[in-house]
Amino acid sequence: MDAVARQHQRADGAAHVEFKVGPDGRTVLGDLYQRAPCRVLFPSVESADTTQAVLLTTSGGLTGGDRTSVAIDVRRGAQATVTTQAAEKLYRALPEDPETMIQVGMNVAAGGWAEWLAQETIVFEGARLRRDFRADVDPTARLLATETLVLGRTAMGERFETGSIHDSWQIRRGGRLIWADAVHLEAEMLAAPFGFGTAVACSNVVYVGDDAAAHLEGVRELLSKCRVPAAATAFDGLLLTRLLCDDAAALRVAVVALVAGIRQLVAALPPRLPRVWYC
Repeated sequence: MDAVARQHQRADGAAHVEFKVGPDGRTVLGDLYQRAPCRVLFPSVESADTTQAVLLTTSGGLTGGDRTSVAIDVRRGAQATVTTQAAEKLYRALPEDPETMIQVGMNVAAGGWAEWLAQETIVFEGARLRRDFRADVDPTARLLATETLVLGRTAMGERFETGSIHDSWQIRRGGRLIWADAVHLEAEMLAAPFGFGTAVACSNVVYVGDDAAAHLEGVRELLSKCRVPAAATAFDGLLLTRLLCDDAAALRVAVVALVAGIRQLVAALPPRLPRVWYC
C-alpha cells in the first residue's frame, strides 16, 4: 500500500459568526459562515438574556491532524453569547499525526458585550492538543470568557498519561496586549510539582472591562462558595480567575456557579448559563 493510500481523512472545520444591532435595537445575526464539521445553531432565549449561538462539531470529536477555527465578531453595541453544545472530545493521535488544532478569535466593538462560554474539552489518553484563544476588545466593550480542560474521564477509570497540551491565550484592549498566557505540558509532567499534581481538571474564567478591578472582591466572594481550589486577581482592565480540581464534576459545578454569578454581578444578566449547559 502506497503512502497516499495510507493517509487518513482529517477534519478542517471553520465558522465565522457576526452579531450586530438591528433596526429595533436588538442584537441579530449579521453574517454567518460555516464549514464542516463546524456548525452553528441559534436557540431561542428569554427576553432578559442575550442573543445566543451554539457551536458543535458534527464529527463527534477531534483527533490528530484535525483543525477547527472559529471567528466571532460582536459589532458596536451588540450583546451576544457563544457557547458549545457539549464537551469537545480529543481522541488519541497516531504517532505520525500532527497536533489537534483549535483556534478561537473574538473581536468586540465599542459598547459591545460578548461571552465565550465553552464547555469542557476532554483530553483522552494519547491526544495532542494545541489550543489558541485570542480576543481584541474595544476599551468601551466587555468580554466574559471561560475554557476548561479535563484530563480523561476518571469516572470511567481513564487517565491521561501520554500526550501533550499547549493552551495559549492572548487578550488585547484597543489593540494593546494586556494579557498573554501559555501552558505547555507533556502528559508525564502533569503530576510533577510544577504541573497539576493530583488535579484532573482546570479552568480559566476571564472578564475584560473598565470595571474589572471593582468586581474583584465580589468574584472572590463567589469563589469562597465554590469549594474547589481557586484564586482571582485583577489588573489592567482584566479580572482573571483560575480553578484547579481533582474532580471534574465538582469543577464543572463551580464554573457554572462562578460564571452565572459574574454575569449577574457585572452585567445584571440572569444568573444562569445557556440551556445546553444543563442538558
